Amino acid sequence: MGDENYIKLVSRISQSAGLSVEDIERRVEAKRAKLSGLVSKEGAAQIVAAELGINFDQERMKISELMQGMRRANVVGKILEVYPVRDFNKNGREGRVCNLLISDESSNTRAVLWDTHHIELIEKGKLKKGDVIEIANASVKNGELHLNSFSDIKKSKEVLGEVVMGRVFNSKRIKDLKAGDSFKTRAVIVKTFEPRYFEVCPQCGKKAVNGECSGGHGKIEPKKRALLNIILDDGSENIRAVMFGDTIKKLGFNDEEIFNLENFAMKKDSILGDEKYFSGNVRTNAVFNTTEMNIEDIGEINSQELIEELGKKA
Repeated sequence: MGDENYIKLVSRISQSAGLSVEDIERRVEAKRAKLSGLVSKEGAAQIVAAELGINFDQERMKISELMQGMRRANVVGKILEVYPVRDFNKNGREGRVCNLLISDESSNTRAVLWDTHHIELIEKGKLKKGDVIEIANASVKNGELHLNSFSDIKKSKEVLGEVVMGRVFNSKRIKDLKAGDSFKTRAVIVKTFEPRYFEVCPQCGKKAVNGECSGGHGKIEPKKRALLNIILDDGSENIRAVMFGDTIKKLGFNDEEIFNLENFAMKKDSILGDEKYFSGNVRTNAVFNTTEMNIEDIGEINSQELIEELGKKA
């Protein structure tokens, strides 16, 4: 866990214990000194929390308070979106997975369901878009809540008021990024790669193989989809980034340029050096053991907003 997680942890301990943040930080430093610096700040903070009788495993947290690496996170949120169930086959392991976008008044995040019983709740309509749900014993990975067979998910009787609808992105420099971050950065495109193509079912969006839907819709007329990799640089470092579908068009490409490699080759160099706002999340590429960005949105730079942004940093 990094400094951001440490700050969240200290703030949470402060609230639960009714003590000031400064008091908690003094206790953390005293604990580290007593242990000759053999534990990290986060580890010392966890010890301080335990000594104060605080057990986060039993506490409900706001989505904005979730920290990378947590193993027993408990939240209440409203389902904003239910994504199609997908089949997967990875490293010889087959299964199904379903993603939800959930939100509370502080933030929003994805909840990833791996257990077949949890997925059935979605498929049978027992949990659906607009429902308020309770999640218990979930782990936090890559900024998402992951639920396995030891986790619990159920409909809640609690009523939530206003929840955060828009995706939450924090401004960060590329050099400071870590897996799980959702962020926004102003960066320059320094390299583009040829697009890769795949086919999906027009009904459910699942992968199509040889004209057949992997989701059980049989023979179909598949839709062609594209993904594009680029390299971004914000002056601090660079990162490989991937985008899909309509997001590619926000770079100025049309369908004829995306799905025809000859047309793409004629256009791709024109976007090199373009500076834009890129928003998305950071994941670990397990194959290459590197971090990469999944771009969710691209925005043009407003000169007046940029001047104000730079003014705040001056």
